Amino acid sequence: MKNSITSNIPKTGLSLASYSGKKVIERVGGDIIKEVVTSVLCGENVRTLTESLTRRRLALSNAALLIAYIKSHNNIDDIINDFPELVKNELNSKISKEKKLFLTWFIGLTGKSIQNVLRSNDDKIDRYLEGFEKALSESSKKCNADYGKLKGTLELSKNKINLNWPSILFLFSAIGAQTLAIRGSEKSMYGKLFEKLVLGSLLNILGFKLINPIDTTKQKKVFWLSSRGSKRESDATALFKPGVGIRFDIGFIGPGNTEISLDKVSRFEREMEHGSRLHYMSTIIIVDRIGDRSRIVEMAKAIDGSIVQMSMTYWIKDVCEILKEKIGFRHKILSLPEAEIVNHIKRKMKGIDLDSFINN
Repeated sequence: MKNSITSNIPKTGLSLASYSGKKVIERVGGDIIKEVVTSVLCGENVRTLTESLTRRRLALSNAALLIAYIKSHNNIDDIINDFPELVKNELNSKISKEKKLFLTWFIGLTGKSIQNVLRSNDDKIDRYLEGFEKALSESSKKCNADYGKLKGTLELSKNKINLNWPSILFLFSAIGAQTLAIRGSEKSMYGKLFEKLVLGSLLNILGFKLINPIDTTKQKKVFWLSSRGSKRESDATALFKPGVGIRFDIGFIGPGNTEISLDKVSRFEREMEHGSRLHYMSTIIIVDRIGDRSRIVEMAKAIDGSIVQMSMTYWIKDVCEILKEKIGFRHKILSLPEAEIVNHIKRKMKGIDLDSFINN
């Protein structure tokens, strides 16, 4: 679409608008991701480790949005007063998902906002835009009255736009929506990605072999990721020997999300059928930290489950102790000095193929 808003969005911005966990590994690099997984296995917080990646994506995405805004003002006639209407018209055209994301940010919406505010109803967008423009207009007048007249220019090569309260508040609204959307998607994406990578690496280090769950011939020291039982999904299932296994559920959940943590222990069966054999299944729930008054430990005991906190440096040893108690599994980590456990993890991680857990 010639002289459209979306034609002014830099390619870099579109490439950062939406991508999967697998693309994260491709773009960031497998070595860096492996370092993050190793650090999590040694007690570091995955959110802290991925924050720099999120900030980089945000900074570049914010810059791309600004460039699209400046160029659109220079390349499209009468855009100053008609920007929201132009956004609506382009949203109704046949464009890519990434371009639609950028357009929704320009009118202060995220994908989740479209579901919640507009209820995914295209007929309501006119009413929304009317309220959006009214709110910006009233806010601009108040800012002008409270703080005085805003005046300035933004220059980008040969492109120049004049700044005032309406234009800067519109831009702030777009950047705010973009930041909220990207932070939300990053939290979900990194959570799903590192759940697989951390559990897969953990079980690999403990000597379990990754298999396809439909392979019913292998039932000794094997595991698979994300299996769905009759009641709920477990993030990983490990079989120690025929008839004996462990379910793993992981969440990068802090003490402030008690209700989510409690949900993780609310509905697990104690038995699972794999092939023609019924297996006794205990459960290990792995979370970041547990609050002082949380009931999650008691609830886990009710399903013959155990809780492990990833905030503990040697939490892998805790997992080994639980496995020894529940299913008679023994591992050399139990006999290693604590200072040597970290070195053992780092050595083992060098030989692990993270892609196998994503493609599983």
